[in-house]
Amino acid sequence: MDKWIVNVPVATVWTSFDSAREMDKDAVSNPVHIDSWLEGLTYDSRLELCNQNLVQTQLLYGEEVVVLEENADCAYVIIPSQTTSKDDRGYPGWVPKSQLTASPDDWNLAEGTVAVIMSPKAQLYRENNQIPWVLSYQTALPYLHEEQGKVFIKTPDGTGVLDLVDVVILDSPARGNGRSIVSEGEKFLHLPYLWGGMSSFGYDCSGFAYSMCKANGYVIPRDAQDQAAAGKEIELAKIEPGDLLFFAYEEGKGRVHHVGIYYGDGKLLHSPKTGKTVEIIPLEGTIYERELCAARRYWVETEVYNHGKTTPSKQSEKVF
Repeated sequence: MDKWIVNVPVATVWTSFDSAREMDKDAVSNPVHIDSWLEGLTYDSRLELCNQNLVQTQLLYGEEVVVLEENADCAYVIIPSQTTSKDDRGYPGWVPKSQLTASPDDWNLAEGTVAVIMSPKAQLYRENNQIPWVLSYQTALPYLHEEQGKVFIKTPDGTGVLDLVDVVILDSPARGNGRSIVSEGEKFLHLPYLWGGMSSFGYDCSGFAYSMCKANGYVIPRDAQDQAAAGKEIELAKIEPGDLLFFAYEEGKGRVHHVGIYYGDGKLLHSPKTGKTVEIIPLEGTIYERELCAARRYWVETEVYNHGKTTPSKQSEKVF
């Protein structure tokens, strides 16, 4: 298999090699300009990402893909870290070749010690580059060493430096509980929704659920329908904070189209739709209450992990 690594802070995965529009040039370049891209999109052009089926998902710096096909500018890849019913091997889609680089033989984020960004964003200083890159929450890179509040990490093209305050150093997944999933999600209140979004520049509903679970050591399927088909089934009367809630058309009887995180006290923490931002809302009296169809639990009762510190935590919460 031909393995490559993402070599930009965020790579958007397109449905087709020609899905990107002229207005999307900042998203398909290297260096990539995600903020400029998003600032230049109108409500209608953001909505087209979904309605015209232009975007599938996104990748973070250092994530590995398997290349299946190439043309002059793009590579058709699968993403092993994002499981999906679309392809047993991983999430499929097209990525600009300029945003990928050959994977070193020793590049393996699943083993060894890694530095994982836990701040919403963090600056990466790279060798021989004066301008830092802004990396997303949950970017993980191989750890080298620490020195005076700095973390030295391996990058796809050399060595880089991150501020220790922005990362957690892990040699195995850190398991959080339901409360810690909620706590991580609260970091992103008011972040604008982005169809296909899998970074702290913008999440879609299932990307938000995926990333908050991943931050607590639980790697779940990428899309809402697949997330609803896995995990531990929980009765709606017994949901607890951190459980994922699923919503379906036809007042809960049709196809699953949305997912959010149960916040507690009858509230939903979610990234709703284009034009909206990550929010916490009461379920009672809303379309979400009528469409609620299932709950799944991916977390287990454990100690809360927070930047290297653990504290005992017991779940106890009123449900709506």
